[in-house]
Amino acid sequence: MKKALFFSSVLIFFFSCHTENEVPDLILRNGNIYTVDIQNTVNQAVAIKNGLIFQTGSNKEIEPLAAATTKIIDLKGQFMMPGFIEGHGHFSGLGKSLLQLNFLKSKSWEEIVAMVAEAAKDAKPGEWIEGRGWHQEKWDSTPIRNVHGYPFHDELSAVTPNNPVVLRHASGHGILANKKAMDMAGITTETPNPSGGEIVRDIRGNAIGVFEERAMKSILDIYKEHLSSLSKEDIRNLWLKGIELAQKECLKKGITSFQDAGTSPGGDFLSSYEELAEYERLAKEGKLDLRMWNMLRHGSEDLKNYLKEFPKIDVGDGFFTCRAVKSELDGALGSYGAWLLEPYDDKPGFVGQNTTSVEEVNKIANLCLQKKMQLCVHAIGDRGNREVLNIIEKLSEKSPEIKELRWRMEHAQHLHVDDIPRFEKLGVVAAMQGVHCTSDAPFVVKRLGEQRSKEGAYAWKSLLKSGAVVANGTDAPVEDVSALESFYASVTRKRADSGMEFFTEQAMTREEAIYSYTMANAYAAFQEDKKGSITPGKYADLVLLSNDLVNCSDDEILKTEILLTIVDGKIKYQSDKFEL
Repeated sequence: MKKALFFSSVLIFFFSCHTENEVPDLILRNGNIYTVDIQNTVNQAVAIKNGLIFQTGSNKEIEPLAAATTKIIDLKGQFMMPGFIEGHGHFSGLGKSLLQLNFLKSKSWEEIVAMVAEAAKDAKPGEWIEGRGWHQEKWDSTPIRNVHGYPFHDELSAVTPNNPVVLRHASGHGILANKKAMDMAGITTETPNPSGGEIVRDIRGNAIGVFEERAMKSILDIYKEHLSSLSKEDIRNLWLKGIELAQKECLKKGITSFQDAGTSPGGDFLSSYEELAEYERLAKEGKLDLRMWNMLRHGSEDLKNYLKEFPKIDVGDGFFTCRAVKSELDGALGSYGAWLLEPYDDKPGFVGQNTTSVEEVNKIANLCLQKKMQLCVHAIGDRGNREVLNIIEKLSEKSPEIKELRWRMEHAQHLHVDDIPRFEKLGVVAAMQGVHCTSDAPFVVKRLGEQRSKEGAYAWKSLLKSGAVVANGTDAPVEDVSALESFYASVTRKRADSGMEFFTEQAMTREEAIYSYTMANAYAAFQEDKKGSITPGKYADLVLLSNDLVNCSDDEILKTEILLTIVDGKIKYQSDKFEL
């Protein structure tokens, strides 16, 4: 009898332990759940335990798993999918843009001058006024006095006589400064253009206020002198304030992971290396509300020391990873910085800017190969892309394992048709941004001509057909961080404001576009086993939407609202329009 009671107790003990282990923390039921698994399964319910997907299935299959401790949320038939992964953005840059004047929606130079004038009313003498997001090609009218569409600084300087002003181009590859800032930097008719940059001038050789690519340094160095007058604690607090704003903005837009392409070289508030230390600290302290995947961005000499500490993978329960290095070969098309094989159609004889030497990028590539790090190179023009592919191809001849390292081309916007198959051949991920296509559409043909634009501009479908992996994102703060706007651009290649279409034969299907924002981005970060689909064992990072992105009309995409954003099984954003 005692032996029987003993074995009964053991069975009850093991049964109770098994039952406890099978009880989910959270069940989401009655949804239209698009899993993005291999079969693109659509389910009704998902169970979550300890921040991971526990099980998916029908309501009848999942509901019996609940216990008294399980929280149950009715999704009310709404569309749920894996959380959006931002495939290429600048997180602290996004945060900083939310602290300053924002010109992304501005339609004219006059509107921008008026905004700066208002800011100047509240600014103390000598205080810097900053802004970002202007783009001369996206205004409703061209300034009367202009060079290549760029405005002269005069009107801006007239309303800010006592304050230095620096306004970043939407691309981040140019700035506009007022007279006060240029005087502080010592800019004259004799100031030479630096290698890889241009001080835009009028016919008399006077700077009009616009500085492209490496020429920005002359103004930004003066701005950094101002920052150096602040205490390290003040600078860090400014950075942290921006990071908090960036997190809220991303979660509000359904983004659960962010692939950060780093600060500008040297940084504004913090250097790339300092930023990574802060992200790692925040992750360890549980103060990140979305998952960060970061690129280290420094020159080859600095990297020789910094790379000793990397890679760092899944720090803070998967909230911080740095296993990649960022470099760049050229600038942006809008600011004539994209490096082209043939001259710009609207700037004869000019082929763009090689902002970092091929030799330097090759040195960085060799360091990444030694450390088995991912190399991520900014390349927008067809010459820039070809040069990166050439570097990788040459290294592959001696080290074929490079293909397994998933090196990335950041942007890959304008390609020569001969180079498109090389992405798959060399294992290079095309880390692109759907919204750039429609945002840039008004001026691409002007810059490149009809044939180059049709064959190789934002060639998503051609890359996919060749077998390449195409990731997606926004390049925030270059564009709004909205995944829905980029998704709309990816499947329509149509501008939302004017209806202008851009070579729609290169558009993605709905399924391809969702994949590009989930599993493709996860693959591009070596994280496909942890995120990107609603599959048991993966992170419970999910987003609930008001429309079915697979089946709704094109117009309904932009009307879609984020209802819930869930990270690590916890609700991080809830719309006022969705009641639990």
